[in-house]
Amino acid sequence: MEFKALGKPSTQPSRDLESFPKPDGVKVVRMTSTELSSLCPITGQPDFSTVKIEYYPDKLCLESKSLKLYLWSYRNEAAFCEALSAEIAHDIFKKLEPFKVHVTLTQSVRGGIQIEAEAEVERG
Repeated sequence: MEFKALGKPSTQPSRDLESFPKPDGVKVVRMTSTELSSLCPITGQPDFSTVKIEYYPDKLCLESKSLKLYLWSYRNEAAFCEALSAEIAHDIFKKLEPFKVHVTLTQSVRGGIQIEAEAEVERG
Protein backbone atom coordinates (compact mmCIF):
# COMPACT_ATOMS: atom_id res chain seq x y z
CA MET A 1 0.00 0.00 0.00
CA GLU A 2 1.39 3.37 -0.97
CA PHE A 3 0.16 6.63 0.46
CA LYS A 4 0.46 9.95 -1.35
CA ALA A 5 0.68 12.07 1.82
CA LEU A 6 1.77 9.90 4.74
CA GLY A 7 5.51 10.03 5.34
CA LYS A 8 6.05 12.76 2.79
CA PRO A 9 6.47 16.54 3.19
CA SER A 10 3.25 18.48 2.61
CA THR A 11 3.25 22.12 1.63
CA GLN A 12 -0.26 22.36 0.18
CA PRO A 13 -3.76 21.26 1.13
CA SER A 14 -5.45 18.41 -0.71
CA ARG A 15 -8.99 17.09 -1.13
CA ASP A 16 -7.62 13.57 -1.71
CA LEU A 17 -8.76 11.50 1.25
CA GLU A 18 -6.77 8.28 1.62
CA SER A 19 -7.73 5.02 3.25
CA PHE A 20 -6.34 1.70 4.41
CA PRO A 21 -7.93 -1.69 5.15
CA LYS A 22 -9.90 -1.83 8.39
CA PRO A 23 -8.18 -3.98 11.00
CA ASP A 24 -10.24 -6.86 12.39
CA GLY A 25 -12.29 -5.94 15.42
CA VAL A 26 -12.53 -2.20 14.75
CA LYS A 27 -16.16 -1.11 15.17
CA VAL A 28 -16.04 2.68 15.43
CA VAL A 29 -13.43 5.35 14.70
CA ARG A 30 -13.52 8.89 16.13
CA MET A 31 -11.30 11.73 14.94
CA THR A 32 -11.24 15.32 16.20
CA SER A 33 -9.49 18.40 14.86
CA THR A 34 -9.48 21.82 16.47
CA GLU A 35 -7.73 23.35 13.45
CA LEU A 36 -10.52 23.69 10.88
CA SER A 37 -10.86 27.16 9.40
CA SER A 38 -12.99 28.50 6.60
CA LEU A 39 -14.44 31.84 5.52
CA CYS A 40 -17.85 33.31 6.19
CA PRO A 41 -19.59 33.37 2.80
CA ILE A 42 -21.12 36.78 3.54
CA THR A 43 -18.40 38.78 5.28
CA GLY A 44 -15.28 36.88 4.17
CA GLN A 45 -14.09 36.85 7.80
CA PRO A 46 -12.39 33.68 9.03
CA ASP A 47 -14.39 31.11 10.96
CA PHE A 48 -12.57 28.71 13.28
CA SER A 49 -14.13 25.39 14.16
CA THR A 50 -13.65 22.06 15.86
CA VAL A 51 -14.73 19.09 13.79
CA LYS A 52 -15.55 15.69 15.27
CA ILE A 53 -15.85 12.77 12.89
CA GLU A 54 -17.28 9.42 13.91
CA TYR A 55 -17.66 6.58 11.47
CA TYR A 56 -18.48 2.88 11.55
CA PRO A 57 -16.11 1.31 9.02
CA ASP A 58 -16.99 -1.58 6.77
CA LYS A 59 -13.78 -2.33 4.87
CA LEU A 60 -11.75 0.90 5.01
CA CYS A 61 -10.38 3.36 7.57
CA LEU A 62 -9.44 6.98 7.01
CA GLU A 63 -5.75 7.86 6.98
CA SER A 64 -5.24 10.81 9.36
CA LYS A 65 -2.63 12.86 7.49
CA SER A 66 -4.82 12.93 4.38
CA LEU A 67 -7.67 14.13 6.63
CA LYS A 68 -5.43 16.90 7.98
CA LEU A 69 -4.63 18.06 4.42
CA TYR A 70 -8.30 17.73 3.43
CA LEU A 71 -9.43 19.94 6.34
CA TRP A 72 -6.68 22.44 5.48
CA SER A 73 -8.21 22.77 2.00
CA TYR A 74 -11.17 24.64 3.49
CA ARG A 75 -8.98 27.47 4.79
CA ASN A 76 -9.86 29.80 1.89
CA GLU A 77 -13.30 28.34 1.13
CA ALA A 78 -16.47 30.28 1.87
CA ALA A 79 -19.09 28.08 3.53
CA PHE A 80 -21.67 28.16 6.27
CA CYS A 81 -20.79 25.64 8.98
CA GLU A 82 -24.01 23.70 8.34
CA ALA A 83 -23.02 23.13 4.70
CA LEU A 84 -19.45 22.37 5.68
CA SER A 85 -20.46 19.62 8.11
CA ALA A 86 -22.64 18.02 5.42
CA GLU A 87 -19.90 18.22 2.78
CA ILE A 88 -17.32 16.61 5.04
CA ALA A 89 -19.74 13.80 5.97
CA HIS A 90 -20.60 13.13 2.33
CA ASP A 91 -16.95 13.17 1.20
CA ILE A 92 -15.92 10.69 3.89
CA PHE A 93 -18.92 8.47 3.12
CA LYS A 94 -18.09 8.50 -0.58
CA LYS A 95 -14.44 7.58 0.06
CA LEU A 96 -14.85 4.90 2.73
CA GLU A 97 -18.37 3.55 2.16
CA PRO A 98 -18.77 2.95 5.90
CA PHE A 99 -21.98 1.81 7.55
CA LYS A 100 -22.44 5.34 8.90
CA VAL A 101 -20.54 8.61 9.29
CA HIS A 102 -21.46 11.40 11.68
CA VAL A 103 -19.79 14.83 11.61
CA THR A 104 -20.20 17.50 14.29
CA LEU A 105 -18.79 20.91 13.48
CA THR A 106 -18.61 23.43 16.32
CA GLN A 107 -17.84 26.94 15.17
CA SER A 108 -16.01 29.16 17.63
CA VAL A 109 -18.01 31.97 19.20
CA ARG A 110 -18.41 34.97 16.96
CA GLY A 111 -20.75 37.83 17.75
CA GLY A 112 -21.64 36.07 20.98
CA ILE A 113 -23.03 33.00 19.18
CA GLN A 114 -21.57 29.52 18.92
CA ILE A 115 -22.96 27.28 16.18
CA GLU A 116 -22.92 23.50 16.22
CA ALA A 117 -24.02 21.63 13.11
CA GLU A 118 -24.33 17.87 12.79
CA ALA A 119 -24.53 15.88 9.57
CA GLU A 120 -24.97 12.14 9.17
CA VAL A 121 -24.87 9.82 6.20
CA GLU A 122 -25.61 6.13 6.43
CA ARG A 123 -26.37 3.23 4.19
CA GLY A 124 -29.97 3.06 3.12
